[in-house]
Amino acid sequence: MNRIPAPFLPAIAAISWGAMFPIAHGAFPHVDPFNITAIRYIGAGVIFALLLWRFEGREAFKFEGRAARTAWLGVLGFAGFNLLAYVGLSHTEPQNAAVLITTMPLVAVIVRWLKTGEKPEATTFALILFAIAGVALLVTNGSLSDFSGGAGDLLVLGAVICWVLYTTSAAETPTWSPLRFTTLTALPGAVSIVLFTAIADAAGWQTLPTASDLGAVLPAIAFIIIFGAVIAVLSWNAGVRKLGAPNATLFITLVPITAFIIQIAQGAHPSAAEFIGAGMILGALVATNVHSRHVARKQVLQAPAVPA
Repeated sequence: MNRIPAPFLPAIAAISWGAMFPIAHGAFPHVDPFNITAIRYIGAGVIFALLLWRFEGREAFKFEGRAARTAWLGVLGFAGFNLLAYVGLSHTEPQNAAVLITTMPLVAVIVRWLKTGEKPEATTFALILFAIAGVALLVTNGSLSDFSGGAGDLLVLGAVICWVLYTTSAAETPTWSPLRFTTLTALPGAVSIVLFTAIADAAGWQTLPTASDLGAVLPAIAFIIIFGAVIAVLSWNAGVRKLGAPNATLFITLVPITAFIIQIAQGAHPSAAEFIGAGMILGALVATNVHSRHVARKQVLQAPAVPA
């Protein structure tokens, strides 16, 4: 992944997630959200472990005194985000959830501000709000009055906070590669998801899928494991390492854009408001990339010269 340009990494993740949501939704009649999430991360966890063993060896599985913190981040990022988002989605409208998930860059900026005391630039803040406004137009078809708050929305917002806390911690282990950080957090995250799912199945909140159920959605399960988990999460963590959390999380706005494009490919006829919203999102992404490059160039020019 070192050869992939930095902006493409979170874009790959967001596009993979954007394609995954309609595919996973189509599988829900056969496998419920909890169980499909457990299957997703059992499969992904095995693949992550094999990749880490192959490329970095057995030594890379050592936690180096960070076992408790790494496990907590795995539970927070993988179980916290996925399960809260799914439960929240069952108690709110899809457009509400889509808008709330795209507040991720704004939450990331606020978390970084609280953690480091680094106040966000006005330009960055404005571009994030502009992108969120574009998402709101896109997913509500211009009917912003349809957006209403509730308990489900709070759960989705909690999911966003969980993922942002996980994401902002990805750069705090600079000696670990993105593959190592992803694997060592995904494994405890997968275990916690399986435990929560087992409790939900035993309590009757969800239903353990049968072999025929799994067979009916095998291609969908393969997609959400390979693209929705392995490729997406690895690309995401690598992108965060290169771009920083505030810039990387802005690419989450490509999730509804991807779903929008899929709908067009399936024969949908978008409204003018949807096209305007999509344009606002893409414009904000381009402007943010240009602005971040300008800031980086300015910092290099202002850096003190190194004595010869």
